[in-house]
Amino acid sequence: MIETERLILREYKTDDFDALYEIMSDVETMQHYPAPFDEVRTRRWIEWNLENYARYGFGLWAIVLKETGKFIGDCGITIQNIDGEKLPEIGYHIHKKYWRQGYAKEAAKAVRDWAFENTDYSSLYSYCKYTNEASYKTAEAIGMHFEKEYPDEVNKITHVSVIHRVATKK
Repeated sequence: MIETERLILREYKTDDFDALYEIMSDVETMQHYPAPFDEVRTRRWIEWNLENYARYGFGLWAIVLKETGKFIGDCGITIQNIDGEKLPEIGYHIHKKYWRQGYAKEAAKAVRDWAFENTDYSSLYSYCKYTNEASYKTAEAIGMHFEKEYPDEVNKITHVSVIHRVATKK
């Protein structure tokens, strides 16, 4: 579990399904994905994260508001194929009711710090469809910088941001 000023990041539970489905099935929230998630894909998302916790000791964690306990999204580290390399990626999804309130930045910064304190990764990445400006602006807000863009079948063009461990020690 990770705590910030306003948030708690904790492992997923199977009973997080309804709150997660509300986020992942939303057309606006998932506009930069090939399609919103259906119930099966949302259940698989939770299972995938439970598998990641067992395999790596991390995954995407549920984000809940400290004050109310309300589930508002997820944020964490997953191992992703980024331009042919398996790399640690900080990812996040926030319920649209909570956009533009700094929650993604707060969670992603906490995950960045956790990763550099608890793993040996020298760099962390964030990647998204090139049109997802909000996502790469969040990456920049936690100290990441543009690394590259590359063509791919899913996103047409994928935008990659990176932060190196040495940059956080300054």
